[in-house]
Amino acid sequence: MSSFDHRRARALTDRDRRILVWETVLLLAVSLGQSAWYSVLRMIERLTRGVPLSSQTSSLNTSVTPGRPWLDLLYQLSDIAFGVVPALLAVLLLARFCTPVGGVRRALGLTGGSWRRDALAGTVLAAAIGIPGLGFYVAMKALGLNTTVRASGLQNAWWVVPVLILAAVMNAVLEETVMVGYLFTRWRQCGVSALAVVVGSAAIRGTYHLYQGWGGFAGNIVMGLLLGWVFTRRGRLGPLIVAHTLLDVVSFVGYAFLAPHLSWL
Repeated sequence: MSSFDHRRARALTDRDRRILVWETVLLLAVSLGQSAWYSVLRMIERLTRGVPLSSQTSSLNTSVTPGRPWLDLLYQLSDIAFGVVPALLAVLLLARFCTPVGGVRRALGLTGGSWRRDALAGTVLAAAIGIPGLGFYVAMKALGLNTTVRASGLQNAWWVVPVLILAAVMNAVLEETVMVGYLFTRWRQCGVSALAVVVGSAAIRGTYHLYQGWGGFAGNIVMGLLLGWVFTRRGRLGPLIVAHTLLDVVSFVGYAFLAPHLSWL
């Protein structure tokens, strides 16, 4: 189990718990919760467009200023830098109010242990998620339940691969820190059961991927359930960040190189 001390949960007052609930709501509202809401609206727009989902495209990592690579690079780096801010804010909030017993680093599993073991565990997780996940994406697309996901739409420039890797790291740090490290700690402090935390976090994760289609929604719920379960068992955020980074790097960079040669992507 994670390092959260349940005795601390019983020590919190009702006022503290209300503050923590609002804290999580507001943090989600300026980060991934906001993405989930707009993803729902995007899905409504897709379903009412009159065009099958399988004939629609979801574009990730797109160029902002095509034809002006240096300005586009600044835009991409800015998105990455600002994208990680909610994760840093989550850590700050954990450290400033109702700090978990043993400190934030201990609660997130960022102390002790072996980073090599974390990297190995993350690699195994990435393979366990990514290999069947690719097959699931192809099947859902064939069934007309998912859009075509264009994982990289950047213009041809020397910085494309480094930027895609940085974007993958940003996504991993943001999502795993907020959706797992932060939410699991706060919701458990509020007295929510471990099962409810895992399911709730996974549902939000699936919802902010809903813009891709029903396949992206369902696939990310399964991913969230697995990563949440791993965190409750190991209490370490490192393997989750490694796994998510590898999945996105393979997806983003792989698409950039393989899409012109593989029509089914």
